[in-house]
Amino acid sequence: MASNKPAAAAAAAPVAVTSTAHPAALAKSAAEAHAAHHPNNATAQPSAAFTYRYNSGFGNEFASEAEGYPGALPVGQNTPQVCPYGLYAEQLSGTAFTVGRSHNQRSWLYRIRPSVCHKPFEKLPANPRHVRNWSDAECEPTPNQLRWSPLDVPAQKEKVAFHEGLTAICGAGSPEARSGIAIHVYTASADMDKVAMYNSDGDYLIVPQQGALNIRTEMGLLYVAPNEICVIPRGIRFAVRLPEGPVRGYILEVYSGHFELPDLGPIGANGLANPRDFLYPVAAFESDVPNEGASYTVINKYCNQFWAASMDHSPFNVVAWHGNYAPYKYDLSRFNAFNTVTFDHPDPSVFTVLTCKSNSPGTAVADFVVFPPRWAVGQGTFRPPYAHRNAMSEYMGLIKGAYEAKAEGFVPGGGSLHSIMTPHGPDAPTFQTASTVDLAPVRVADGTMAFMFESCFMMTVGKWALEESKKVQNDYYTHWQGLKAHFDVNNKEGDKKKLKF
Repeated sequence: MASNKPAAAAAAAPVAVTSTAHPAALAKSAAEAHAAHHPNNATAQPSAAFTYRYNSGFGNEFASEAEGYPGALPVGQNTPQVCPYGLYAEQLSGTAFTVGRSHNQRSWLYRIRPSVCHKPFEKLPANPRHVRNWSDAECEPTPNQLRWSPLDVPAQKEKVAFHEGLTAICGAGSPEARSGIAIHVYTASADMDKVAMYNSDGDYLIVPQQGALNIRTEMGLLYVAPNEICVIPRGIRFAVRLPEGPVRGYILEVYSGHFELPDLGPIGANGLANPRDFLYPVAAFESDVPNEGASYTVINKYCNQFWAASMDHSPFNVVAWHGNYAPYKYDLSRFNAFNTVTFDHPDPSVFTVLTCKSNSPGTAVADFVVFPPRWAVGQGTFRPPYAHRNAMSEYMGLIKGAYEAKAEGFVPGGGSLHSIMTPHGPDAPTFQTASTVDLAPVRVADGTMAFMFESCFMMTVGKWALEESKKVQNDYYTHWQGLKAHFDVNNKEGDKKKLKF
């Protein structure tokens, strides 16, 4: 690749990242110590063949320059008459200009050519796995409990890239109204080669379940393994490579607002997902010198339709950037879970990692909740999640292991949807075990990571996911049919020895 690098920096690589990294994300000894602290829940580390550097701190204001290009960021202003190294200044706004400073999100990108240098977009053919409108006939509302077996992962010879392997499961609202959400499952077996994607409709929260993702973004590189998540905010271009082969995972898409850390209230200043554990990429870029006949394709998800435009150079040509609007990743094994130390099962909101707030206080457009390995010590308590009917919709997925409230059928890569006011809870085998076990402090969910996307929206289900996928477990309802009546006028004290199963 050609480079316009100054002679003084000639020894540096044309695609580089700086060393201002989060130490625990880089040092081998720190990674080993972290794995030892979480022996049943360690997160995979990137291959030595790749180099990743990060800044840390949720929502921080970052300033980042690619290695070998000191002074690429202008000093004291955003748009000098001529930017250092002859770069273009481009602002990427994640919120309206006039949003209050505490919630205003934007970044300044200093790039070799501006992102407007592309040919017109053309709409791609409709994909039956996608959903254009969650209120149309292509979707089905249902109050039934739903559970899916994992979608098949394509073989490598099928060459399905990330942007081609998206399946819309359920959702509500519309990106046109900037209100609503969508839940997707992705499967892929090929790199996005000379292809970039961005989402005009909203933010993507990506949850890998099988296989790691090497994600190149305009701001730099992210390595995201199973048991980690990443968020790609609205409008940021990215490309996904598969360093470990075929992949599968989940996506939560929000059409309004952005994800933020939940308020801690009486918990205090620390706990749950700590801000310093969120990692942001350091500037890294591809050569931008066009070659004769060279072409890069940019995919845009706009109003739930996919569009494509071509350009004769890489869209990943940002040499430096500063701001607070950028992609980030988080290791779920770092989640500091809170639980009862006396009695009763806490509400699942205590396990919230990220939330996208609605205009109604205390009610989320979407919450991302995890159920990590932890201790259960509640005395005189039915310890699994309780039977429930909810004013929110709940979609659950499983990254690995076995979820404590479902003894069978709910497997890694699968999912379940319990819609607003649809009853759900532990199945019959789980109820029997939890009602009769001798209570002592025990570890729960070692080797497991389950999660939930919870939303205030009443969702419909894509017809492909509901019917054509052939992955819906039609016998799901039977898992509760074994719950028998134990009402006994002679067991007023609630003696578990008198229960008859």
